[in-house]
Amino acid sequence: MGTAEIRERLHEYIRFADDKKVQAIYTMVESEIVEELNLWEDQDFLNEMKNRVDEYESGRAEIVSFEDFKKNIRNR
Repeated sequence: MGTAEIRERLHEYIRFADDKKVQAIYTMVESEIVEELNLWEDQDFLNEMKNRVDEYESGRAEIVSFEDFKKNIRNR
């Protein structure tokens, strides 16, 4: 079974599971969810984003439109 199918099955299960089961599942993954939500408090991440914006604004970054990106992928 592929990841996409697993996600879909989990999503459907959680939608209809009783409160106790939903709470138990959340407890298992809570620390990972909290880490992802605190991304904007991660100074390394913020510094990297600032560097990328600076490169973009200075014209040093190589920018490709989404349409060009899709064309490049299709051609490969």
